[in-house]
Amino acid sequence: MTAAMAAGRWALTLYVNGASANSVRAIENARLFCEEELGGHVDLEVLDVQQHSALAARDEIVAVPTLVRHLPAPPRRIVGDLSDPARLRLEFGLGQAVASTVRATPRG
Repeated sequence: MTAAMAAGRWALTLYVNGASANSVRAIENARLFCEEELGGHVDLEVLDVQQHSALAARDEIVAVPTLVRHLPAPPRRIVGDLSDPARLRLEFGLGQAVASTVRATPRG
């Protein structure tokens, strides 16, 4: 168990823009990450920036989708569709990201 989980629940807000493809993908990825990596010890709030512009301004959201970790402190922001679980683990202090190796295919 990480120190963050020992301290209590996680508090996350995912800002999206309606039902765009990136927003739908980010919602699915965030829920899966919360279930698999945080073991349900999380409060995930999904907010549409068009309907909650004051909250988006408070959290200084300049791009969507953006996932904001409020707790455990310090706050963190991750922009994108959240499709890289290794990056999420690294950003949330849950472990190290595994570097992927891309091999170039010779053209001939």
